[in-house]
Amino acid sequence: MDMKNKKIAILATNGFEQSELEVPRDRLQAAGATVHIVSPQGGSIRGWDQKDWGRSVPVDVTLDSVRADDYDAIVLPGGQMNPDTLRINDQALKFIRAFFDQKKVVAAVCHAPWLLIDTGIIKGRRATSYKSIKQDMINAGATWEDSAVVTDQGIVTSRNPGDLEAFSKTVMEEVAEGKHERRAA
Repeated sequence: MDMKNKKIAILATNGFEQSELEVPRDRLQAAGATVHIVSPQGGSIRGWDQKDWGRSVPVDVTLDSVRADDYDAIVLPGGQMNPDTLRINDQALKFIRAFFDQKKVVAAVCHAPWLLIDTGIIKGRRATSYKSIKQDMINAGATWEDSAVVTDQGIVTSRNPGDLEAFSKTVMEEVAEGKHERRAA
């Protein structure tokens, strides 16, 4: 799939699940997309690789210097620490919400759908997530499904690292499709 002329933001901070940032980043770049790692802090951020700290990834641009207008989609990697830290960052939530409001793709894997809860955009939508936050999703008004990938009006969700190939492919398909009609959230 040709992703030339597409620009994707991956929003993350320390403690992101290693594969959940790297696999989508690598698949999107291989398809020709420009991918920026966006984080509240500059320099680099360190991943969590299953049971211990993983590799660091350089931050391309800090959160305070980006706008959703500059991108075609946002990808939100999971892990427990990463979305739990970002969900209390108002600037991060506003950045994510801006993609939704502009009818752009918002993609979240594993625990990252917590961010969709805190932005208020998951209510009334079909979605999936890591099984431990299933009840959080249901309580927030999502119709939760145990599927590798669920797409609802440009919102792409996935369960875990085992689903990353399907997740990455679906993100590319949704970005290629363009703007999405959405019901109000």
